[in-house]
Amino acid sequence: MTHTAAHSATVTVIGHLMDTGILARVLDDVLEYGGDYRIESLDLGRQHEDESRALVEIQADEADRLDRILMRVQIHGANTVDPGTALTRPAPADGVFPDDFYSTTNLETLVRLDRDWLRVRQPEMDCGLVVTDEGGQPVVRTVPVSDVKAGDTVVCGAHGVRVELPPQAPRGEEDDFGFMSSAVSSEKPQALLVRQIAERMREVKAAGQRILWVGGPAVVHTGASPAMVRLVRAGYVDVLFAGNALATHDIESALFGTSLGVDLAKGSGVPHGHEHHIRAINTIRAAGSIAAAVESGVLTGGVMHAMVQAEKPFVLVGSVRDDGPLPDVYTDVIEGQRAMRAQLPDVGFAIMVATMLHSIATGNILPASIPLVSVDINPATVTKLADRGSAQAMGIITDIGLFLEQLARELAPE
Repeated sequence: MTHTAAHSATVTVIGHLMDTGILARVLDDVLEYGGDYRIESLDLGRQHEDESRALVEIQADEADRLDRILMRVQIHGANTVDPGTALTRPAPADGVFPDDFYSTTNLETLVRLDRDWLRVRQPEMDCGLVVTDEGGQPVVRTVPVSDVKAGDTVVCGAHGVRVELPPQAPRGEEDDFGFMSSAVSSEKPQALLVRQIAERMREVKAAGQRILWVGGPAVVHTGASPAMVRLVRAGYVDVLFAGNALATHDIESALFGTSLGVDLAKGSGVPHGHEHHIRAINTIRAAGSIAAAVESGVLTGGVMHAMVQAEKPFVLVGSVRDDGPLPDVYTDVIEGQRAMRAQLPDVGFAIMVATMLHSIATGNILPASIPLVSVDINPATVTKLADRGSAQAMGIITDIGLFLEQLARELAPE
């Protein structure tokens, strides 16, 4: 294929193209999707802090292929020079987009329906864009395919859509929270990283925004529950996403002093300890809910108890392997996704500890503008987050118990 292909469009890419590798990723994606390219101009700027700008002509042998390529390269912030206006079509059925629907990124997105650009509400990857009327004014929002209704007005093709990358400082010029610019950290001084995270959390709270936590059962297994409770009580846990396991083992610990049947104080098994998690579930089911168990005095400690007492929301979404589950757990995962999305407004920072699947699920629904830290002993967790499109994810590879204790020491000293 040459630049004389039947269909072409020119895109512009602006940013620290060499430091971040954005331009290389754009060109790789063009070729991977069966297109070709010609770099029309490349201005690298004169100073290290200057942004670079590239104009790239993208060619394809089919209009549909060109549209797919243009949508794909937008995840890197590449926008067409002449975007035109957006095309819309009605959704053909409930839960079905038109064939040529615009597939979203998690970047800040704008749509031009007429002359004005409209900012998309709550950007999210792998959704469609639906136009609705609100008070006589058009509104564009992301909608997952499971929630689209027949007749909804859906943005189609790549025309009339542009994205904005989060602001990035040039390499070596980052602010005090510049560690977010590296994907995984295993060698940087952990005490420094914890202090930087604590400072960002203070800034988020001072700005009136909320801090989202995503947690796995290792929070309990590592003995970090008391540190987490201190953070909840100090106001640094505004909403918690988890599965059945974290809540179950936290409640098991509060009721029986064990986690997975192991005495958390002595580190040894106890008689009939393997039954404790299911007995904990049964106790809460008998009470009706976690909140009811707290109110009745059945549950008197632990992370879930602290969340209820602080009147902070939590969303527990289950899986096919769950025991019980607890009565608060969403067993319909689509309903669980909706409950998670409903908690995202005003979130200004997200921290994910010791959970791969819930971290990836949450990363998939978060806008790229929300800073995201993933803490896990397994480096694959943050790698998978980044691979799924959460480019803002920064990972700290460490023991969860030590990390949470250090963070609690910074934010909620005893």
